[in-house]
Amino acid sequence: MRKIQQKTLDQWLQSDNRKPLVLRGARQVGKTWLVRDLAERHQLDLVELNLERNPRLARHFESNEPRQILENLEAELGRRFATSRTLLFLDEIQATPELLATLRWFKEELPSLAVIAAGSLLDFTLKKHEFSMPVGRITYAYIEPVSFMGFLQASGNMPLYEHITNASVKNPPSPSLHEKCLQLYFEYSLVGGMPAVVSNWFANRDFSACLKLQQDLLATYQDDFSKYSKTNDVRTLVRIIDSVARQLGNKFVASRAGEGVRAAEIKNSISLLTGARVVSFIKHTSGNGVPLGAESNDKFYKVLFLDTGLISALLHLSQLNVSEIKTQLFKNKGPLAEQFVGQQLRAALSQFEDPALFYWQRTDGRQGEIDYIIQHGNKIIPIEVKSGAAGAMKSLHQFMYDKQLDLAVRCDLNPMSIQKIEVKTTTGNPVSYNLISVPLYLAERIPEILRHA
Repeated sequence: MRKIQQKTLDQWLQSDNRKPLVLRGARQVGKTWLVRDLAERHQLDLVELNLERNPRLARHFESNEPRQILENLEAELGRRFATSRTLLFLDEIQATPELLATLRWFKEELPSLAVIAAGSLLDFTLKKHEFSMPVGRITYAYIEPVSFMGFLQASGNMPLYEHITNASVKNPPSPSLHEKCLQLYFEYSLVGGMPAVVSNWFANRDFSACLKLQQDLLATYQDDFSKYSKTNDVRTLVRIIDSVARQLGNKFVASRAGEGVRAAEIKNSISLLTGARVVSFIKHTSGNGVPLGAESNDKFYKVLFLDTGLISALLHLSQLNVSEIKTQLFKNKGPLAEQFVGQQLRAALSQFEDPALFYWQRTDGRQGEIDYIIQHGNKIIPIEVKSGAAGAMKSLHQFMYDKQLDLAVRCDLNPMSIQKIEVKTTTGNPVSYNLISVPLYLAERIPEILRHA
């Protein structure tokens, strides 16, 4: 159920100029599973060293001599390694961050050996490291939670997965399959994309069991916060997470995080949470051209949570009955729909670069906002998110007129279609553009749908 990430790792492994690979992602998004899967699929001898569980193993890397390091590991583990058929995996490398600097020697002196490092709190290490990073001699890959398409694969319904994978504006899903996918979208919104929770859901179909796993994951993240407590109060970090859930889909306002918490403390807390990859920023863009971040206003930003299932757990949605949950999920301006779309876009964009999301909002006090702005080639594409089947698009009409654009996307519960919009803005200006309606469950495929529109 991790086809995008598997393809990314395959490309890296088969590259003629392969460098040591560093996987970055939140705790328990499946980094270790992906490495083990890579070794199994390519029949490689996996040498897995968990440096958090056994930091003593780091001593074998002190020589900075890759061949000597391998000889030491052979003696330690009691087995021989053929470098061209071996995958060396340094898991939880943030526990011994100095090893990151040694990765350069494997690229320079032992390129035939495939080397992968991973760490759930790696971003903190990279920010405060006091060693020389091997710039240009390592490659990063970014791992996100399981996307909706991965969720569909995990369901075991491969005919439906293949049908949805091939869906396009010219070949949309049939009405009955559209309804079936909406039901799966409803499930995913509660279950989310954390691998252990997804696996449990398709084994047991029990929301309460999923909720227990989600609560355990959230508790694990809170336990991690104690590792940052020298600079931040753990209670403040927990309050920030709750505030992110409450402000989902809106510009984040620091003062709403709680009384008595200083703005500087809130800013530092959010920085720590982004470092742990528990949350990510949706940055403001002027929308005047590419790159999208060229004219950004740093005072305006939204905060996206790691996973929609964890958000549902924070908001206690799993404790409601089915009809109440659907009402909450499908109401017209539901922030959970924005969370879902943002999460799918990050999954689509995350490979060898850290996925960046943008939105547009008026900064002069007037009303006007576009949920997401993406770059497609040299074009700017606005994306409006509606959790229902209808809703006004006044901001989109005005944005299309102001920026003189000819193509936009709307994500909602409607079947896929394309239509010509010819209306007047609220100021009376005529505007004409093509609008592609993409069902919410296909949000991950928006870049591909645009290529074939």
